Amino acid sequence: MNNRRLISVITGVLSLAVLLPVGLSIWLAYHQAEDNFASEMDNYASRVVMRTEKVIEQGKNALNEIESFHGQPCSPEHLLAMRHVSYINRYLQEVIYLDGLRPLCSSLENQSREGIFSGAGKTTRDGYRVWLTTANDIGLHRTMLALGSQRHVVMIDPQSLIDVLPFGNWSIETALIGTESERVIASSFDLTPALWQKLKSLGDEQLKSQGAMYNVKHYPQLGVAIVTVASLAPLEKTWHRQLIIWLPFGLLMSFLLAAFLLRYLHRLQSPRQRMLDAINARDIVVNYQPIVALSTGKIVGAEALARWPQIDGSFLTPDVFIPLAEKTGLMPRLTQLIIETVFEDLGIWLQQHPEIHISVNLDPGDLTSGTLPALLHEQLTRWQLSPAQIALELTERGFADPEISAPAIDALRKAGHAIYIDDFGTGYSSLSYLQNLHVDILKIDKSFVDALAYKNVTPQIIAMAKALDLAMVAEGIETDSQQAWLREHGVQFGQGWLYSKALPKAAFILWAEANLRTTPSA
Repeated sequence: MNNRRLISVITGVLSLAVLLPVGLSIWLAYHQAEDNFASEMDNYASRVVMRTEKVIEQGKNALNEIESFHGQPCSPEHLLAMRHVSYINRYLQEVIYLDGLRPLCSSLENQSREGIFSGAGKTTRDGYRVWLTTANDIGLHRTMLALGSQRHVVMIDPQSLIDVLPFGNWSIETALIGTESERVIASSFDLTPALWQKLKSLGDEQLKSQGAMYNVKHYPQLGVAIVTVASLAPLEKTWHRQLIIWLPFGLLMSFLLAAFLLRYLHRLQSPRQRMLDAINARDIVVNYQPIVALSTGKIVGAEALARWPQIDGSFLTPDVFIPLAEKTGLMPRLTQLIIETVFEDLGIWLQQHPEIHISVNLDPGDLTSGTLPALLHEQLTRWQLSPAQIALELTERGFADPEISAPAIDALRKAGHAIYIDDFGTGYSSLSYLQNLHVDILKIDKSFVDALAYKNVTPQIIAMAKALDLAMVAEGIETDSQQAWLREHGVQFGQGWLYSKALPKAAFILWAEANLRTTPSA
């Protein structure tokens, strides 16, 4: 990413860091105020429902009590019983005795002058008849709720169903409407037919319209709906109060987030920090390039090669980030990660194939760190593998000071690990350190394999390895002719794109299993 693009990203991120928490605090303030407002509306509607249930239950109890009277209908005793029931039940206006649908007497009149009641509009699930009526003995045109049993009816003022005071600091109006007849039974505000058409399909949702919030609760048992409405003006005041609480919090979060991002982005610009983060997050993965016996083509091992995935999907190869790790002192931690990853990736598979080994590249500093032998022993013990299944590769730089490297190499060989000399011939002291160090395998660098046609250096390297009784691995084999030449000249092993490129663990295991099934044993 170039500097200009990086600056654009930083500016964008910082803008979000400043604006997002502030905007979120404003939204939270309004959302909480709206939730509190809606909750108060819902609680009020629930209390109206509870009041309605209480009034209806009182009417049912009164009917049950008066139905238990077995004396002469409309006798003084019967009239007294109806008056008693009406008197002790505060929500009942009148108790009426019926003959069919004709009122005969009531708690108010010895002989009723009311006409015949119309048929009951609805029957509740427990068998009570419910309807609205304006019929009465005193000449008032007022809608009442009639609740009837077999022989009696109680008259209830619908206004008592909605006579509930709100708990909040704002007023809430209520209306009771019949859902079938769509008649307003009781109301403390003007519920127009047009408004009801909007509200009746809400279900349990709420509606904001013309500066007010509406809430609808249906009461199917009685065939009524309860509509509550409150002005949104108190909501604005509540929102402002909530904003005083949330806005300072948002500003503080903006400051902290911006400071954190500045520090983090600064760290991201440090190559060492990027690599340290990748090591700590175990983002660096390992691919495996097979090593085969040139005589049979059968896999004998693989070289572990680190890869560093990037955000854009590409991978950094070791020749790019290994020098960075060496310069910044991260090589021991990187080596530890690679070794642990090798065991995690292939530990179980290597248990099943004890004849196969994995070679791991070491840095000169790994020889003197003192932690390498213990790490290898711990992992081998944990995964129950043989030391011979982990080979160690060192470049010529690793042998620069034989007095230091020789004892460390001897200790690793005594522990059972084979030692490779990697990229042999590309340095300046090959012959001298071969005389002073005990190693097992020499790897012929790809540059010499590419120059086989010239036959000027590679035969001498092969001859020297044979004289020192060292096995050989040729790197970078890409053609059949290279393979044939190397095999004819006694090179035992090879690796390169002729066989396979370096593969992720799953693909490597599949390749190796296929190779072992199809390749004849030596």
